[in-house]
Amino acid sequence: MKAYIIGVSLAACIILYIIEQVLAVDYITKTIAKLILFTVIPWIYLKFVKKSSIKDILSNRRIEPSTFKLGLIFGAWSFLVIIASYFVLRGYIDFNRIAQELQSKSKVTPSNFIFVGLYITFGNSFLEEYFFRGFIFLNLFNLGSKKLAYIYSSLLFGVYHISIFKTWFNPILIGLALFGLISVGIIFNWLDTKTENFINSWLVHILADSAIIIIGMRMFNML
Repeated sequence: MKAYIIGVSLAACIILYIIEQVLAVDYITKTIAKLILFTVIPWIYLKFVKKSSIKDILSNRRIEPSTFKLGLIFGAWSFLVIIASYFVLRGYIDFNRIAQELQSKSKVTPSNFIFVGLYITFGNSFLEEYFFRGFIFLNLFNLGSKKLAYIYSSLLFGVYHISIFKTWFNPILIGLALFGLISVGIIFNWLDTKTENFINSWLVHILADSAIIIIGMRMFNML
């Protein structure tokens, strides 16, 4: 089980890296590929390896509003930190070049940015939390490999994101971003151990992405 989780999750991220950086396809194509990989792989594990169903998992989880206070608190904190970091570091980042690259490579423009932003905030964040926390971390954690679960899922989460925007920043900022993403991954993991599902980390992810979308709107001169 552990070998399957590590092997297929690593393969999925390598495939997405090739699609992103080598093939340089548009955003819709990347999204479809990610949707397929991040849903089919966990489903195969659930159905044929774990021999369980989504209904069985949900019946064993108590999902109550009171259990998600930590997610909201950390989410609000993440939102403020990202906005503050933007104002501190904006002089060191070429936002015009990032906007041009998004338009030329991914076909993300001011006219469709709102729709892309809504998907990133709610859909993409759910997909990533389902895959990195729901599939990788919680399964490894529940199999008894707690240290492996924390380290592997956080490292893969960080490296996966760096591969997406590695051309945007200088090496120092890339290093800071990688450290930050790995640290965030560890915090997300810890939050999800409190409820044995990925809803808390998804709440934080939504609020963090909301801040990033606001920065993106400024980048495209929409604010």
